[in-house]
Amino acid sequence: MTANSPPTTQDTSALIGCPQCDAVYTLNEPKFGETANCVRCGTRLISPRRKAGLQIIALSLSIAILIIAATVFPFLTISAAGRTNSVSILQAALVFTDGILVFLSLATAALIIFIPLLRVLLSLYVLIPLVTDRPPAQGATRAFRLSEALRPWSMAEIFAIGCAVALVKITDLADVQFGPAFWMFTALVLLIVLQDRLLCRWSVWNALDKTQI
Repeated sequence: MTANSPPTTQDTSALIGCPQCDAVYTLNEPKFGETANCVRCGTRLISPRRKAGLQIIALSLSIAILIIAATVFPFLTISAAGRTNSVSILQAALVFTDGILVFLSLATAALIIFIPLLRVLLSLYVLIPLVTDRPPAQGATRAFRLSEALRPWSMAEIFAIGCAVALVKITDLADVQFGPAFWMFTALVLLIVLQDRLLCRWSVWNALDKTQI
């Protein structure tokens, strides 16, 4: 199901804009299970699902637990020349601690650990009151806006792809064993993708707007 053609009226409350190509359409809310897409670029605009809020909350809690656990347990164990070394994700991110490279380490840790965790916590802060039919938390609109602004900077999946490429090259030089955090991080990336797929941002904004009327 695609969104309607561009509107000719000036009633902005009945309009919806595509976040990718800025096309504007007359709002025609689809039924549960249907999807409204941008005619120009195909971007999903509205995709309401029954009980999606509870599912997203469950996924967010799982993601938060996996992020915390993945920073503690060993990510990889590498054996070479009779030496064995285990490293966690946080240790790998903060490996550079000298001079200006410390900023690179902090940025890496933020992109793969702290920003994804912050986005999950912000989502829980916004969604839990809405799903439980309570008034939105104070500053929920700003919190959700911040979560969306941080989305391009949440790069857990990029880190996973980078690790896969690096491991292909390392396996010829050393014996590599995957630690518990590796599998946690793999599950974490899959859950983040699933959460993003389930989240209908228009529905969240609409719920926040209605509660503020």
